[in-house]
Amino acid sequence: MAFFLDEISSDLWERLGSCGKKIVLYGMGDGAEKIKAVLDEKNIPVEDIMASDDFVRGHDFLGYRVKKLSEIEAEYNDFVILVCFGTQLPEIMDKIYEIAQKHELYAPNVPVVGEGLFDLEFAREHKSELKKVCDMLADEQSKRVFENVIRYKLSGELKYLRAVETPSEEKFDLLDIGIEETYVDLGAYNGDTLVEFLNETSMQFTKLYAMEPDMKNYRKLKRKMYMIGSALLEAYNVGAWDEDTTAAFSLRAGRSSRAVSKDGERADPARYREVKMMKVDTMLRGGAASYIKIDVEGSEENALRGAAETIANFRPKLNVALYHRNEDMFKLPLMVNGMNKKYKLYMRHHPYIPDWDTNLYCV
Repeated sequence: MAFFLDEISSDLWERLGSCGKKIVLYGMGDGAEKIKAVLDEKNIPVEDIMASDDFVRGHDFLGYRVKKLSEIEAEYNDFVILVCFGTQLPEIMDKIYEIAQKHELYAPNVPVVGEGLFDLEFAREHKSELKKVCDMLADEQSKRVFENVIRYKLSGELKYLRAVETPSEEKFDLLDIGIEETYVDLGAYNGDTLVEFLNETSMQFTKLYAMEPDMKNYRKLKRKMYMIGSALLEAYNVGAWDEDTTAAFSLRAGRSSRAVSKDGERADPARYREVKMMKVDTMLRGGAASYIKIDVEGSEENALRGAAETIANFRPKLNVALYHRNEDMFKLPLMVNGMNKKYKLYMRHHPYIPDWDTNLYCV
């Protein structure tokens, strides 16, 4: 049977290199810097940078004066807009879709962590792994999500993501979350996903465990969860890993703190510090977990390895982020299947631009 990848003959980067249109970046920050770097490497010129009207205050970014869309429209007859930021806010997403009705617009896929691109060359190189994952998914919606997310990654076209969006709350039904869960939250951030879990279960559970490596986030988590006694919540200011050690961690704001390994990244003490890392198996001390969420900024593979004994012995329900690294879409599902072949694997994409809420659910 033909695989959908065989139908695709080009990717977004080829399109941008040959379209002959003005390229306008939409947004500022890390995403714009990454996309600009790819375009520079491919000798594709960027004409301008724009931002939403509320953010345009006469400032510059990457050597460009940041403009409003109305200014871009007044200057150019034909141009391409590249969305360079992520959002799950409905009003911002609606604004992006509204712009896409008027102008040619893409959201280029660049990895949150790691090097390279999920371009057509990469997809063809890993065709066998991608097909194997597609074949093992448990339902037709998972297969549609898998195909559409890959089509999005290659084309940058948001229509593929929008066509398979389902509400985030669906995960609780897929995972059959009940009132007697022992929940392990890896990458617990400020406690928001713990609160979401508690709301779903009406505060009924067996025990909670949480790992959060960023000290500021960890303190917020502790404050948010003050009502849960220490006998029911064990929270650790550590990162999830495949051994008990220390690692250099970037001190980024929000959710983006992550482990780093390159010596150059460790050089600036203002940006990085040593953080304790712990295996889930160590934290649980041989005890059971019934539900593990893993969203750890590109360290999902390490976190899964650190939970190998727990997964083999207890087969907890798993919620694993699939969007940080290029290889996550095939490597992580194959890894989970290799750790315990009794799992049924589901894949869902929840509303987000770009594909930053694409997850693997294992039951």
